[in-house]
Amino acid sequence: MVFSANPLSLSVPEPAFESWLRDSGYLEVLDQKTSELHRLSSGATSTSTSTAASSSTTTTATGIVVSLFSRILTFLSIFTFNPFSKLSADDFSGQTPPWTTGFVGSSDSYSFPSSPSQARLRVCENVKRYARNYASLFIVFFACSLYQMPIALVGLISSLALWDVFKFCSEKWGLDQYPIIRQCLIRVAQCVTAVILICSNVQMALFCALGVSYAGMVLHAAFRKLSPTKQQLRESRR
Repeated sequence: MVFSANPLSLSVPEPAFESWLRDSGYLEVLDQKTSELHRLSSGATSTSTSTAASSSTTTTATGIVVSLFSRILTFLSIFTFNPFSKLSADDFSGQTPPWTTGFVGSSDSYSFPSSPSQARLRVCENVKRYARNYASLFIVFFACSLYQMPIALVGLISSLALWDVFKFCSEKWGLDQYPIIRQCLIRVAQCVTAVILICSNVQMALFCALGVSYAGMVLHAAFRKLSPTKQQLRESRR
């Protein structure tokens, strides 16, 4: 049977539809129902398995292996998709969610994702909600990396001081009137800055901070349950 197109039907863009789901709280309901269905199905499977355990131990072992393999695949799928696919600049312009009640939450705020689709939903949505928290954590990790690598800290400060000296000399000598000389000095300063950063291993501190912050962000976003956005706004206003 073929249905004819309805000219009165409305086509809602995907970002607008996701915004409506987020504001109405249906994303949280979907995440909660998915976890409950998985828990009920796991409970039913374990009950049937324990009933049949007296007749066959192979079925029990197979069920455990399948469940473990499914969890491993779900965990590995967390690192296979882009967590920044739905992130926008507007996510950094809002208020920072509270660290204790919003970002960290309680022990009941975490659960293992039941499927890769649920993990994708949590990661994409939590990255949007806690973008400012993750950015703050990256700054903290980068500062800790520089503290553990004093040479990198000295190299970063030296490169910043180099550009301050160049700006001061450019304004004092009026290099804006000599654009060719100014461009040549800028290229020389860029080369010197690159040599300083490479020799002081600033890139290693940056890569360590990026790796730790990315892994922590993905794991937190995948295991963190979706909480109502309006509730977080009320808590942040307090």
